Amino acid sequence: MSESPAFRGKSALESPISTKSPPPVTPGVDAAGFSAYTERQNTPLAKPFHRPHHDADSYFGGSETPRPVSPTMVAAGAKSPEELLRRLSLSKSSTEGTSSRNVDPRAAHPNLNLSGRILSATFVVPFNIKFINDNQWELGQRKGTSALFDSFSYLSSPESKWDHTLIGWTGEITQVTKNRRGLGAATLNDAQRARLRAAAPVPVDPKQKQEAFDTAEVQIPASNRASLERMLEKHANGKYVPVWLADKEEDQTKNYVLKDQRRWTRYSQHELYNLFHYIQNEPGDGRSARKAWADYYKMNRLFADRILDIYKPGDIVVVHDHQLLLLPSLLRQKIPSIYVGFFLHIPFPSSELYRCLSQRKELLEGVLGANMVGFQSYSYSRHFSSCCTRILGFDSSSAGVDAYGAHVAVDVFPIGINAAAIRQAAFDNPSVEDKLQRIRQIYAGKKVIIGRDRLDTVRGVAQKLQAFEKFLEANEQWRDKVVLIQITSASERNPDQEKADKKYVNKIANLVSRINGKYGSMSSSPVQHFPQYLDRDEYLALLRIADLGLITSVRDGMNTTSLEYVICQKDNHGPLILSEFSGTAGSLAHAIHVNPWDSNGVADAIKSALTTPKEIRRQQHEKLYNHVFSNDTQAWTSKFLGRLLTNLSSFDQSFATPLLDRTRLLETYRSSKKRLFMFDYDGTLTPIVKDPMLATPSDRVLRNLKQLAEDPNNEVWIISGRDQAFLDEWMGHLSNLGLSAEHGSFLRSPRSDKWENVAGGMDMTWRNEVKEIFESYTERTLGSALEIKKVALTWHYRGADPVLGEYHARKCQRELEDKVARNWDVEVMTGKANLEVRPRFVNKGEIAKRLVNQYFTSSNGVASPIADCELGFVLCLGDDFTDEDMFRSLRQSKLPADYIFSVTVGASSKQTLASWHLLEPSDVISVLGLLNGNAKDQGNLGALNVVEGKIPDASKV
Repeated sequence: MSESPAFRGKSALESPISTKSPPPVTPGVDAAGFSAYTERQNTPLAKPFHRPHHDADSYFGGSETPRPVSPTMVAAGAKSPEELLRRLSLSKSSTEGTSSRNVDPRAAHPNLNLSGRILSATFVVPFNIKFINDNQWELGQRKGTSALFDSFSYLSSPESKWDHTLIGWTGEITQVTKNRRGLGAATLNDAQRARLRAAAPVPVDPKQKQEAFDTAEVQIPASNRASLERMLEKHANGKYVPVWLADKEEDQTKNYVLKDQRRWTRYSQHELYNLFHYIQNEPGDGRSARKAWADYYKMNRLFADRILDIYKPGDIVVVHDHQLLLLPSLLRQKIPSIYVGFFLHIPFPSSELYRCLSQRKELLEGVLGANMVGFQSYSYSRHFSSCCTRILGFDSSSAGVDAYGAHVAVDVFPIGINAAAIRQAAFDNPSVEDKLQRIRQIYAGKKVIIGRDRLDTVRGVAQKLQAFEKFLEANEQWRDKVVLIQITSASERNPDQEKADKKYVNKIANLVSRINGKYGSMSSSPVQHFPQYLDRDEYLALLRIADLGLITSVRDGMNTTSLEYVICQKDNHGPLILSEFSGTAGSLAHAIHVNPWDSNGVADAIKSALTTPKEIRRQQHEKLYNHVFSNDTQAWTSKFLGRLLTNLSSFDQSFATPLLDRTRLLETYRSSKKRLFMFDYDGTLTPIVKDPMLATPSDRVLRNLKQLAEDPNNEVWIISGRDQAFLDEWMGHLSNLGLSAEHGSFLRSPRSDKWENVAGGMDMTWRNEVKEIFESYTERTLGSALEIKKVALTWHYRGADPVLGEYHARKCQRELEDKVARNWDVEVMTGKANLEVRPRFVNKGEIAKRLVNQYFTSSNGVASPIADCELGFVLCLGDDFTDEDMFRSLRQSKLPADYIFSVTVGASSKQTLASWHLLEPSDVISVLGLLNGNAKDQGNLGALNVVEGKIPDASKV
């Protein structure tokens, strides 16, 4: 698209764009996906953090409100852990009420052994980085997410008691060649020129000397990487640690080779950003999606590795946004006791839409590695908790989610802006005053409605224009007395979305043309559309002069334009119309909330806002202004950290069991000489069903077990509570498989058809007493059944009424312990909807101990390095209480801990002796497929990519 010649070279607001032709396509967001509304300037990258003098309701903020003397008083009468957390986190305790200048977080929470350091992980550092002449670096200011960057500035400022470090991707590094005068030594090629022309309001002139951007390949030597890292570490605005995302590393030179740098944004932008904003993509063949997911997993793992390079015990890691959803779990896999908070800056969708994602489980499991998860609004947090329950099966409440043996707090923290800095920039700057007067002259006698949005469908620009058209249609008296100034900035999209974006740009252009054609004149146009960067002073002047702010986003996180508008309206008191679908709506209760899909309703709201009496406007604005000013960036940061620390102090996190690290599992498996597998059956290899006899192994289970067992380096055992007959019937044909029936009472070794009776010499007289008791409860409990095995006896009540079954099970257990267990060497075991009585010396732990001792050999009989030790890998999986014996036995073995992968299976929040966690039997089969080299499973794709260094072929089974 070309640009009107009259527009070129003039101030944006002095030269309205012609409505006879579509508007020029504007500069896109930065390479990493950030929006950009204001023109780049040679200004300092960040100003000192300005803090207003007021008492904020925050962790560090001061207040004179009486405080409880101690947390004990706050917690008095709490009836549940959730209520305790809520009381503690909402109360303003003595430590939270003290000024940050007097309180060190380590002193406020001595039980946490904090280091005083915060490591903030965000997708990209706040700089545009250029590699000049292959030997020096140039840092420019990155635009977008100003509220988040303001939070980082505060944490790095002297006002904060924290030692802050920001970890982020370098962003797309641009290689630039300059001559001695600083001009480019070469011009752009056709592809580069086309890309820049589509992103700039002024066409690129190929004859004009430009910087020569080499987009084909960038090579970064180790010495240059080190120099950039030193530069960022010692930066005046704080400490920054870059994450290098390279396509490869040269073997000889150790250079990092950067080719397709946009690959790292594809999954988060195309899949996550779209779906989280309720945009569903067109179906594809899945190839690009597989590659994007593999890159996403690899990127999150590289972030985890970079953080662990600088991590110290007691550090707090705060992870930001949808690009890093897997990072909390990856960190917890490495350090189970790590303190992690996560905050999502964009909306979270409802479960009906979220479950459309192919990697829905993996993403939720990744986030649940955090100790606390924060959202912009309550509806987003509710959607997240609902997804955890509906998709993963975890118990959740308004306080959080119980997952992997720990409580993950879920809460709401509407982000703020640096209100004091915005006010200073808007009211203490002569340049803003000058531009304000000039704009006022241009639109003299008119009411000014201001809108600023990114130009994509979720920002609701089309809905805004349609509503404004309805307003002009219904209110003839306003047609020459009002002007809508709409500023837009283009979105950064993937190539397969460009067609849809162009359609939307054309739609906006047609709407503007239609409105101006119907209701405009030669001298004025009711819509002034500026699809371009604005000078920041000009933007602030617009916010000050406006009579009405209009935001109609159809799906949004935290809209900071609305907050900036409120601050800039300190004198004018202009109303704010805000979409109810914006994340800001929940915190700006005194704005005028509208449904952007209701054009007539928005039109009525515009009329009502323009005719609101001055005193009412003043009262409403005062409430908005006080809220925005008191809930600024520092307050948001302090509340989030304060709530995280309260959660860590309130709940014992030591029992959290991280999700199984498949990458580490695969690496250890492939590097070991001898491997031992021990699998429970029910609830591990097959799902729990009402009738135990229907829990038969699937063909996929049998194929994976057979493939594992046929490897001569593997010893694979099924250690089950099932009897010999069942195991023989369904798995006896797998000759290389070892079988253990009735929790270790009978054994059949691999490549043998003979069963060994481990409990053969024991007196079994006790069985008659147990049988009599079980039969009495079977008669009283409809739907229950008695299973008589050769050694053990099991009473199943899964088919009974759940309440009656649990009641009779408790009574039966007490009766067995009183009448049988006291007189015989047996134990009463509680399982999943069953009770079992068996000899005390027969359990899965004894079998696990026996197998480890059998296969673990070394020259001196003790644990030794893998070079001298046959057994270098143990994978043990189980789902219930009886399997804890195996996990305990492995913990007590002489095997090095790095060789052992003990994994509990199930969605319950049980505390376990296992070191790892898997959600359900399908995940167990997926893991077996991973070890067998199956590349089809999406859950294995990331691990295979990391270990093999390439995206595996989907056709490989």
